[in-house]
Amino acid sequence: MSFTSEKRANFAVAYYAGNRVVGRLSVIDRQNGDVKLRELPSLPATNLEKAYKPVFVGLTADRRVILIDPARDHLTFQDAFPEDAFAAHIYVDPNSANAWLMNDGDANGNDQIHCGLGGSSVTVVAEAESANARILKTVCVGRGHHQAAFTSRSISGVAVPNLAYISNLKDGTLSVIGNNPSDQATYLTLIATINLAQADKEGGVADKLPNNSSPHGLGYSPVSGKVYCLNSGYGTLHIIDPKTQSIEATLKFKGHSNLFMVGDGRYAMGRGADRKTDPNHVIARVSAFDVTTHSIVDSLEIPDVYISKYFFNPELSKLYLTVSSSGSAEQMANLKTDVLLVFDLTQLPRITLIAEIKVGDVGSVAFVPVAEGNSLVMCSDNQSGALVVVDGNSDSVLERVAVPGAASHSRVWALTA
Repeated sequence: MSFTSEKRANFAVAYYAGNRVVGRLSVIDRQNGDVKLRELPSLPATNLEKAYKPVFVGLTADRRVILIDPARDHLTFQDAFPEDAFAAHIYVDPNSANAWLMNDGDANGNDQIHCGLGGSSVTVVAEAESANARILKTVCVGRGHHQAAFTSRSISGVAVPNLAYISNLKDGTLSVIGNNPSDQATYLTLIATINLAQADKEGGVADKLPNNSSPHGLGYSPVSGKVYCLNSGYGTLHIIDPKTQSIEATLKFKGHSNLFMVGDGRYAMGRGADRKTDPNHVIARVSAFDVTTHSIVDSLEIPDVYISKYFFNPELSKLYLTVSSSGSAEQMANLKTDVLLVFDLTQLPRITLIAEIKVGDVGSVAFVPVAEGNSLVMCSDNQSGALVVVDGNSDSVLERVAVPGAASHSRVWALTA
């Protein structure tokens, strides 16, 4: 296969493929157009309960597997990958580069090792993908599923405390954790729990717990200095002051099931789907919310897609949305499940869809910078078992690299070449 000079750019990515019970891990290296794939040695499944399974953190530069032993809060570095290692959701704190691993707990949302029946947890790891990786602390929060957001000084210079906000889906709360290493009294310590209940949604009970708010969408804007929490169960948006932990305002935000900040934080994006209006078609919705006016300034409806995950290129100029399957049999017959949606963020507040790239059943997306203003877009294709490489400028598929075994779940991330 021949490549132009940019298409011959070197890269190294890790590729996880599994069925949410067991999986395998491979490393794909390309050097001067020569692609090499190495499947890491596997260890038999531990057959432990989920709470005790090893938690996969990442790979070191020399391709050793970094794992957490949950029972001992201990990191191990090894050459082989346990088949049933659990790949947790990870959020990286932009203020410190610490990795925050989300533990959604057991079927009831509890981490019984660390928190008993009082909720689940997050584990904070410093220098996560290196031989110097170390656990800083495991902190008990509410019952998962979790998302995370991190506050810092606002663009206007107004002092905002360094905090981590963790949403707790089953409880209907936000856990607030101190995140300033200079303040050892509160650093990585739970300092507040915000009850998201709305009395008008809970039969007049203002502090109901657990409640039906179902927070699923969380972000901090340095433009406004506020935290934004989407209550998907209510169809509302809470605006929270991180200086007081008070809910300053609650706005209607129906039709959205997730929320995330984009660019410099001037806009938040909401995404959702309409599966009721048309019996034959799912209609995806993407909306732009302006944090300076507290209003939706643009909204776009996209027929026959159900949006799943979101990713940003390193330049923050493009938003990539993956799709998945959801809807009735009639709607599924028309659904596009093999495309990656690309949006031009430089056109905000106008929402501009610039490409639908046919890449397959995408599990996740990662980026490898190859030139100023351009990156290779790495997509894991669950169904066919392949790494799909896309040019970040032209939005065209450059190549597909076969990976052993198709899977219902896959993940890809960039490594040091």
